[in-house]
Amino acid sequence: MTADPATQARAFPFAVEGLRLDPLYDRLRREEPVLRVRLPFGEQAWLVTRYQDAKFVLVDQRFSREAMHGRDVPRSMPYNSTTGIVTMDPPQHSRVRTLVARAFTQRRAEALRPRTIEVADSLLDDMLAAGPVQDLVARYALPLTNTVISEVLGIPREDQDQFREWSDLALSAAVSPERSEEVAGQMWDYLEGLLRRRRTDRTDDVLGAMVTKGEADLSEPELIMLAMTVLVAGYETTASHIPNFAYVLLTNQHLLDALRTDPDLMPAAVEELLRWVPLEAGAGLPRYATEDVEVGGVLIRAGEPVLVDPAAANHDPAAFGCPERVDFHRPENPHLAFSHGPHHCLGASAARMVLQVALDRLLARLPELRLAVPEDELVWKTQQLIRGLTALPVAWRAATSPPNRPAPAR
Repeated sequence: MTADPATQARAFPFAVEGLRLDPLYDRLRREEPVLRVRLPFGEQAWLVTRYQDAKFVLVDQRFSREAMHGRDVPRSMPYNSTTGIVTMDPPQHSRVRTLVARAFTQRRAEALRPRTIEVADSLLDDMLAAGPVQDLVARYALPLTNTVISEVLGIPREDQDQFREWSDLALSAAVSPERSEEVAGQMWDYLEGLLRRRRTDRTDDVLGAMVTKGEADLSEPELIMLAMTVLVAGYETTASHIPNFAYVLLTNQHLLDALRTDPDLMPAAVEELLRWVPLEAGAGLPRYATEDVEVGGVLIRAGEPVLVDPAAANHDPAAFGCPERVDFHRPENPHLAFSHGPHHCLGASAARMVLQVALDRLLARLPELRLAVPEDELVWKTQQLIRGLTALPVAWRAATSPPNRPAPAR
């Protein structure tokens, strides 16, 4: 990778190959931890790669998401989206987040565990019946996540496939600005009608809670945008990580054996996989400096955008011993997979629960699970903002009597 001689900015994102980070990150963390980058669209930005610098930018109030508005934001897609809770700063951000935070507590996530197990086992029943080789993405990861997220939000069963399609399009870098605007408009109209019905037909789901708790404090557009953000962010990220994590296990027999031998390792294993597996193909939304701030020995001028790369931070040897090794016995694991600070992921507890259940049931129900094709024949997404496989064909030995142990609680 070479710098653009005219701007001294490196092209970003760097090389994306499966789940491996570009080796360039190792040198950058040592020699150039805060550097200028140029994304396919928008203005140049600073990129932060070290763990401590990343945490600093994520919590320091001199770095603003709200300042994105009206700027040519550095991004990987042609359209420029600067709306919703992810582009707010405190206190407005705190006000909106507080209204729905109770719907995403760890306690509520645990209450959903039995239903998630039920959905996972039903999908695995179908896979076993259809066998002997099935695509783990299409037959398990996507429908499991789509069903759980939709039920949590309160999306009717008959509309869940449509929402899955909208979510896929919303995170595609190959979608034109016109198509992106069309999809956003369709989601908006649908959610507007659904929220309107919630006002007369109260329900115990996230959309119902948003209407009940938010009517006096949130405008109609704020409610709709919040619902869109929760849906898209929650679905695509978790749905991609299920096959990503399964791939890591299936290509590292000692890790698979460790979980089969000791299923109680599952919560720690999910945390370590969240740390080790990069999710975004880039670095997400920028934060703009509201005044001159020094980061990692580099002066960031007021008005300049800063990108935080959580995957690079999660592989920083200054924060994690032997970061390139997947270690289910890592004593401390304060990873940034769910970000940090005010914009820490609202659905982190729910995502953890779904990932734990998905992997536990998969290993319990499909003994001797293995890849059904050579590893080099697997195809990775290239036009999505989220890393993942387009398909993960797997095979297994049929169990004589399916285990029925519950997935371990975190």
